[in-house]
Amino acid sequence: MLDKYVAIFTSRHDDVNDPLAEAKTAIAVNPGFSHVMAKSSKAWQELWEKIDVVIEGSRMDQKLIRLHLYHLMVSASPHNARIDASFTARGLHGEAYRGHIFWDELFILPFYNMHLPETARATLMYRYNRLPKAREYAVQHGYKGAMFPWQSGSDGREETQVVHLNPLSGEWGDDYSSLQRHVSLAIAYNVWEYYHTTGDLEFLKNYGAEMFLDICRFWMDKAQLNPVTGRYSIAGVMGPDEFHEQYHGSTEGGLSDNAYTNIMVVWAVDKAFEILALAGDQADAVKTRLGLDDQELAEWKRISRNLNIIISPEGIISQYDGYFGLKELDWNHYRQKYGNIYRLDRILKAEGKSADEFKVAKQADTLMAFYNLDESEVRLILEELGYNVRPDYLKENLDYYLARTSHGSTLSRVVHALLANMSGDRKLSWELYQDALSSDFNDIQG
Repeated sequence: MLDKYVAIFTSRHDDVNDPLAEAKTAIAVNPGFSHVMAKSSKAWQELWEKIDVVIEGSRMDQKLIRLHLYHLMVSASPHNARIDASFTARGLHGEAYRGHIFWDELFILPFYNMHLPETARATLMYRYNRLPKAREYAVQHGYKGAMFPWQSGSDGREETQVVHLNPLSGEWGDDYSSLQRHVSLAIAYNVWEYYHTTGDLEFLKNYGAEMFLDICRFWMDKAQLNPVTGRYSIAGVMGPDEFHEQYHGSTEGGLSDNAYTNIMVVWAVDKAFEILALAGDQADAVKTRLGLDDQELAEWKRISRNLNIIISPEGIISQYDGYFGLKELDWNHYRQKYGNIYRLDRILKAEGKSADEFKVAKQADTLMAFYNLDESEVRLILEELGYNVRPDYLKENLDYYLARTSHGSTLSRVVHALLANMSGDRKLSWELYQDALSSDFNDIQG
């Protein structure tokens, strides 16, 4: 029998000056496999005592829950308190996305906020440490404030590809996904949720507030008055639905007045004033550091109260300005022809068409606002903007968009399952939840 030992050290840890020497020492004093195994087993046992979620019912569901918990722990654990890193899109158990960091913390941090708050804080500090890069990125595009990249790496610059290969057609095409500026809103949301769950006011005062306010400043600078509607519009962005990158026939990427983006911007500005109040005697210091005065804050309030949202007479919130003018797709035809239509965008492009022509979605877009804020808060925001909201508008919007979604992202069913439960459809919620729970285990995307 051959035992092989590997020791890993990195100079990125403040207390490691010579990683090679540290590794050699660790190997030299290694007392043997049984000792290392026992130590590892004890560490995992202590970790499981903190994170385990025990459910009653299906043993398979319990196994799948623990599989996902394991995936989380090998992606970010208490060790992250010493590491300047965050959650990559596929963790350490998948090779896709080149290890880049997107917006996935939004879905993951609630668990860490409750079970491992020190790890949650460390991942937020990853963002804070790259705030200067986010400011540079905003300036490069002509904006004030902080604009975080859609794909972030070690130094915080934009890592998103500019071309994308369609494996069905073998052709390369423009990739506009860096226009998913809503990643900054996810970061702001995560800052608030972390504070709201943990009560870590010290973090909010010293780090979170500065980051949050600079994100709001970016959005308020990006919003422009539309003389036709008399409201402020936000153009040149993509929502979470990556099937829609641009207006069909346009040579430029981006869309106007993505509902999810605009609703979350209103929410963020509202919370900015709440955060300043919570900062107390440190609020002035934060404002001074940012060069933020009361006049600018008043302007934020005025703009955010006049952002444009498009709602049909039937109460459907338009995904973006122009969405209702798109063509409907014959879903049965494509299911019968291709079977797996998760990546409907690639199928359509291979046929010489574009998802930008159709009412199709990769995942929840408009509905993400309900996932983040719940029905009552979205309702309040829309009413404060001056819109009339129908009594059953959550279910109406869920039914509308779910029927037009291919679930090309495994994040999709997670969102729809929660919203189905919120709208009272327990059967649909359970079906979507089961699909989401087993998606990685069954490798539904290949």
